[in-house]
Amino acid sequence: MGVGISFLIGLKAATLFIFFASLRNLGFALLSIPILYASLVSLLVALASHPSINLPMLLGKGTDGKFPIWSLVMFSPYLYFVRAFSAVRRFTSREDPYSQVSEGLYVGGWPYSPDKLPPGNPAIIDCTCELPRKMEVSGHAYFCIPTWDTRAPQPGEIESAVKWACRKIAQKTPIFIHCAYGHGRSVAVMCALLVALGLAEDWKSAEKLIREKRPYIRMNALHREALEEWSKHRLSPLKRNG
Repeated sequence: MGVGISFLIGLKAATLFIFFASLRNLGFALLSIPILYASLVSLLVALASHPSINLPMLLGKGTDGKFPIWSLVMFSPYLYFVRAFSAVRRFTSREDPYSQVSEGLYVGGWPYSPDKLPPGNPAIIDCTCELPRKMEVSGHAYFCIPTWDTRAPQPGEIESAVKWACRKIAQKTPIFIHCAYGHGRSVAVMCALLVALGLAEDWKSAEKLIREKRPYIRMNALHREALEEWSKHRLSPLKRNG
């Protein structure tokens, strides 16, 4: 992507602060306080999501995909903003919620309702740090590698997700890897999984394979750097049964 989350959310923080200052100057001091708080939260997220810091654990998303109460309260201006933004973007998009890359392997966007999940009771790999695991899909096997939007999972996290997915595949369980929209974070992990399964020679070949099934994917330089690093220590290719 041309600009990352830290820039966009930083811009949002600046806009909110200007709005706060304007309200305060007009005499609406009490009304301006929530705007100031939202601005400060956005600033904190912008800093924590910068590549030089990259601290997705800031939001407190647990391994079960849930957010603790303190996070829902403290970061509510950001968490509910991204949920609303995601819902609107997905509603207005003509893109399928998920795409089948190979038999039993799916990549896509946030499954906010059961109808956004692939068939076959898939095991889910969640690559988001900002979106919750919905109660409606809590019955599925689940693995979370919290990652900021437009950022990449760490090579070690990619490896952990691939190993987990391979164990599920050995049990004949479909795999669904998702991020917010199925364009970046989830695609990077799916590239690694395709290589580990021997379905692609390298991550570049895997990216081309995925693009054939999901044309609007767009990995950025951070995703590619993470895959290059992962490739140096990747799993030996596995052969899929059947």
